[in-house]
Amino acid sequence: MLSREDNELLCRVGPGSPMGALFRRYWLPIMHAHELERDEAPVSIRVLGEDLMAFRASDGAIGLTEDKCPHRLAPLFIGRNEENGIRCLYHGWKFDVAGRCVDMPNEPAESTFKNKVTLKAYKVHEHADVVWAYMGDPAKAPEFPVYRWSTVPSPNRIKAKWIQDANWMQSLEGGIDTSHASFLHRTFDPMTKATEGAVGGAPPRD
Repeated sequence: MLSREDNELLCRVGPGSPMGALFRRYWLPIMHAHELERDEAPVSIRVLGEDLMAFRASDGAIGLTEDKCPHRLAPLFIGRNEENGIRCLYHGWKFDVAGRCVDMPNEPAESTFKNKVTLKAYKVHEHADVVWAYMGDPAKAPEFPVYRWSTVPSPNRIKAKWIQDANWMQSLEGGIDTSHASFLHRTFDPMTKATEGAVGGAPPRD
């Protein structure tokens, strides 16, 4: 059994945590590519403890950024995805897929203040019908890994997504723990000798 301290160290993956720093050194699959349509509503998503939004711009590029406008912290994932950017519904500030503010309607035309405002944005890569993200130091980003399964035609690939209320370690442990499979995932036949009496079958033998 792990101590509480070791459990916290191993399982937490938010910003600033040791395991979070480790995970952020790799390209991570975060969603299906078909979940994002050009100029359609952004998708709210949590990755490594961070509340983010993903959207596909007019030119097809994908953005993965923090989900709140830096001006008044209005939620950007309910903003308008239009003309290669997300426009905040509060004051109309608009951001591109790289997190740069490209329009600030409530500033004079000659103002350059928008050049000083940015959203946190992460590198993304679309491959094999999946959106991948790199959330570490951009200067240390590794080359995108191309797995053999990802190079076969789309009809020959199977991908899935589900919500699992657990941390990464619980999920990994469940996947490699073979001893629980014959109990938790067992299909019980109601007419086995052990259960036939309880389900209205033949009475148990003496």
